[in-house]
Amino acid sequence: MGTDFVAARLKLIEHLRREVKDERVLSAMARVPRELFVSSTYWHVAYEDRPLSIGAGQTISQPLIVAMMTEALDLKGHETVLEVGTGSGYQAAILAELAKWVVTVERYHELAEKARETLEKLGYTNVEVHLAEPMLGWHHKSPYDAIIVAAGAPSVPQELLDQLTEGGRMVIPVGSRYEQSLLKVVRREHETVVRDLGPCRWVPLIGEGAWGEDSD
Repeated sequence: MGTDFVAARLKLIEHLRREVKDERVLSAMARVPRELFVSSTYWHVAYEDRPLSIGAGQTISQPLIVAMMTEALDLKGHETVLEVGTGSGYQAAILAELAKWVVTVERYHELAEKARETLEKLGYTNVEVHLAEPMLGWHHKSPYDAIIVAAGAPSVPQELLDQLTEGGRMVIPVGSRYEQSLLKVVRREHETVVRDLGPCRWVPLIGEGAWGEDSD
């Protein structure tokens, strides 16, 4: 024990500030206790800028990537946001600080349950966690103002584009199973605007319109 989590968190925020300019995103990350989303085994490195294992072959994402992806969504506070790939629930907590409502889906039952438990313990009442269905996303609550995808797809899935509002933003890694480019996709009436935010590496996105189960 003995770790000063508050000091470590503030040190991380100062590190992120070199790349991330949205103060609302940085403030949200300063409020969320990342250590509670990982095993106590990793508490001493909870605020290092790197991913950490959370079991089931999954990780809690590197804080810089979380910050960059969140910043790219341009959240103002009134939005309904979909997260594909709940993992630990850390990203969902950041989104809950910045949006009106968050819907998050996870393939692994044990991760979904643990994330739900952690989010409830922290008092987030504007997040709903679901076990993912074969179809990507969660069309029951669509359309969404923003979608964030925490896994790499072979292309931008039409299934997710269809769940965006007009003018909605999606941030998604697209590429091979082993390395991708982080894309910001904006849905317009007659076109889809895509901007490349840089290289990244994620586990494969599994589901209809993405990779098959054999890619897991």
